[in-house]
Amino acid sequence: MNKQFTFFLLLLFFSNLSFADEPEGYPFNSFDQAMQQAQETAKPVFVYFGRYGCGYCEKTNKEAFSSSEVKQIYTSHYILAYVDSESGKRLRLPSGERITERELGTRYKAFVSPVFTFITTEGKRIHQIVGVQSIESLLEADKKVQDTLSKAAL
Repeated sequence: MNKQFTFFLLLLFFSNLSFADEPEGYPFNSFDQAMQQAQETAKPVFVYFGRYGCGYCEKTNKEAFSSSEVKQIYTSHYILAYVDSESGKRLRLPSGERITERELGTRYKAFVSPVFTFITTEGKRIHQIVGVQSIESLLEADKKVQDTLSKAAL
């Protein structure tokens, strides 16, 4: 009986953990694939730095990325990339350099999660927001990025 109770407690504990990945229904790519697409399409990149088990990522996924307006705007304005900021998965930068997702997070100052970074096709940071986001904050960030890009084009 004691083993069954322990098993039940472990099952209960693990079923309540948040295992956040990229938001469902969005066309997120690996960083290197996103950079390649960005260069082909001349679209900026929206990089979601998250991590496995991130409750704040899960909250943002449920509360902000569930918006059809956010989905429509972000999928039309950006190439989307998801990076696990704790992963040792290797990727190739446009320069040919090979680094891990963790190292990429460090370069873009993604020391917590989630971090959302908007970058140019060359990898230059345009704007960055940190922490739990709402629908409104994601829409506001998009407006700032679009304003910045339109001013740069002048």
